[in-house]
Amino acid sequence: MNLEAIQKTYRRYAGVYDMLFGALFEPGRRRAVEAINTRPGQRILEVGVGTGLSLPFYRRDARVTGIDVSPDMLAKARERVETQSLAQVEALLQMDAEATSFPDRHFDSVVAMYVASVVPNPRRLLAEMRRVCVPDGEVVVVNHFASNHPLMRQFERAVAPLSTTMGFRPDLELPMLQLMAGMDVIDIQEINAFGYWKMVRFRNKGGMNGHSTRLAAAAG
Repeated sequence: MNLEAIQKTYRRYAGVYDMLFGALFEPGRRRAVEAINTRPGQRILEVGVGTGLSLPFYRRDARVTGIDVSPDMLAKARERVETQSLAQVEALLQMDAEATSFPDRHFDSVVAMYVASVVPNPRRLLAEMRRVCVPDGEVVVVNHFASNHPLMRQFERAVAPLSTTMGFRPDLELPMLQLMAGMDVIDIQEINAFGYWKMVRFRNKGGMNGHSTRLAAAAG
């Protein structure tokens, strides 16, 4: 998958995304926001904010920035912020999650919900999330991961070549994500229907700067 393909996919989804995935993925969104949005005045980055379904869940005294590569999805998010008067949302920006323009160590917490299996390079995504998060801040990833069930695993591998058409990668493995992240795991929780999705909470021990991010990206 590349950025152009992702933008094309979500141009198709933008008008129906809330109807298709709103209620289905809402428990994961709520749990992720609850996990990171614990103190007043926190600077929070939501990567892949989409149509902004999670934005109403943040505390009113938070300082939330959302980014997404899809202008069509962001347009829906901006409508939501305006119609619901979500004062906690400071900015909604079109940006590549693998190469943002934010300074090092800029956010107290960073969250990506249903994004890791959509981006072209998950290793670069995680390195960038780590770079912009303060040392010892929390990084949260909510995603579907490859099943341990033999039949389901076989199915996921069979449809993996269709990732560009489907708009996501079905065979992302949790151990590989943990290895790519290079951060301490706080906990892993099953979420949404059937526990098919998981929330992984990382502690950004020591932080990361732009130079280390480039090295991590090169390794990917």
